[in-house]
Amino acid sequence: MIAVVPVRRGWLPVGAEEAVAEAHGVALIVGSGPSDAARRLPQPGASGRADGGASEVKVLELGEEFRPGEWARAIAPHVEHVRVVVLPASPDGRDLAPRLAAELARPLIAGAVAVQAGGALVARHQGRQMARFACSGPFVATLLPWSRPAEPRPAGPTPAGPTPAGPSPAEPTPAGPSPAGPSPAEPTPAEPTPAEPTPAEPELVEVLEADPASIDLSEADLVIAAGYGIGGPEIVALLARVAHSLGASLGATRAVTDAGWLSTERQIGTTGVSVSPRCYVALGISGAAQHLAGLGAPRHIISANIDRSCPMMAMADLAIVTDVPALVEALAHRLAKAAPQDHADPAAPQDHASPAAPQDRAGPAAPQDHADPAAPQDRAGPSGARGAGDGGQP
Repeated sequence: MIAVVPVRRGWLPVGAEEAVAEAHGVALIVGSGPSDAARRLPQPGASGRADGGASEVKVLELGEEFRPGEWARAIAPHVEHVRVVVLPASPDGRDLAPRLAAELARPLIAGAVAVQAGGALVARHQGRQMARFACSGPFVATLLPWSRPAEPRPAGPTPAGPTPAGPSPAEPTPAGPSPAGPSPAEPTPAEPTPAEPTPAEPELVEVLEADPASIDLSEADLVIAAGYGIGGPEIVALLARVAHSLGASLGATRAVTDAGWLSTERQIGTTGVSVSPRCYVALGISGAAQHLAGLGAPRHIISANIDRSCPMMAMADLAIVTDVPALVEALAHRLAKAAPQDHADPAAPQDHASPAAPQDRAGPAAPQDHADPAAPQDRAGPSGARGAGDGGQP
């Protein structure tokens, strides 16, 4: 088994580490800057086990422009002798996988959560049902991000070994991890195979940046999530403006979506989506087990809550004990002042141009009001209710 990971400008796509781990550390990194991307993979022994990490890696430089048809033709000679080829179900992985399967004349199993030598386990109906697909011959599969840890699976039925019968140009240099400990192995360049473009190859016209407000939460780098301690739908709407200004995606707990403050596709947890951003900001979230189950492995967690002892505050890299609605109002006011008028959120001028608008919501949002020690006292009644909902959010 081998993992084929398409990269751009040396950055690993979502799900790359899991795909390499599923292939037992055997990988072919393709695209632009594959050597830089290969060095970002976990090294052998990084998980505490000798068989963890990317142990055998080859790289194939294919240029800046992503052309899946040409890339598939260039990759095929390097993996044609390997029984199982796994790609991460990233946007580029989903584009490349069917073309590579067609080039190799193999079946494709898309959306797998586990891949073995004889087939794959596939999640269907939004993860509520698992189906096992068996393949008696070679096949290509895409592995869903966060469907498994980025480390070897426990002992049990294992996929085909990383060294198939017969020589294969796809197999990386057999330099496994040393028994004495991990030693980062330099990826081995693979010889590119000339590929003639065909008239059917699509032409890339433009790459548009994803809108954080509508992007799939599972692919977001920065997520700001609201819990029941946020206080109400008015503050959630204000938080949406804050997220827009910061280029973040807005998520929520089940208590927030059940209350109708945000739509269910924004829900994070066991009954929602799983996320693993670089930074996760939890506002008014106590950290119930159902919500924490939807957190993969964020690099950084920031939590703001009135309850200093709740689970989310305990696991945060930065924990802020504060009145969350007041914090959101202050953030919105500061970002509105800092943003140029022509780049500001279209809804912001109406709210901030009128001095009475913030007063109608929860008291003046001007700096002198937040500096006044009496200001939190004026919201003592609602703040107490928020604190109760905050600490006991399901």
